[in-house]
Amino acid sequence: MASARQISGPCQAWPEDSAFIREVLDRIGDKWTVLIISTLSAGSLRYSDLQASIPGISQRMLTQTLKHLERDGLITRTAYAEVPPRVEYELTDLGRSLMDAVTAMAGWAATHHSEIASNRAASELTGVGRGRAPVSASAG
Repeated sequence: MASARQISGPCQAWPEDSAFIREVLDRIGDKWTVLIISTLSAGSLRYSDLQASIPGISQRMLTQTLKHLERDGLITRTAYAEVPPRVEYELTDLGRSLMDAVTAMAGWAATHHSEIASNRAASELTGVGRGRAPVSASAG
């Protein structure tokens, strides 16, 4: 009689908290989160400076991501009573603790982007999962 196959992986280590941990991973692994966290690593920035520093991010996505990061305690939002009003965003200690991981992910993407682009181009020609299987020596 065959025994049940033992499945391994990080989810096995957190059975009771796995849904929440997956939610946190979704937040910190999001491309806009990675870019905002890394952009704020140099210090506090105003909303408009953040938006100008992250090409392609919409106002809606920047606002939504900043609200989520503030809710999770990764950034602080400081509003100054000035005319016109000034708002600045800054990493918290918790947010700064993400810097090594965020920098590693962004660096990996920069290092491997051309290889991934080549793989995508090749996939366009063959289709994902449609590559020919090698012919065995005994076939024929």
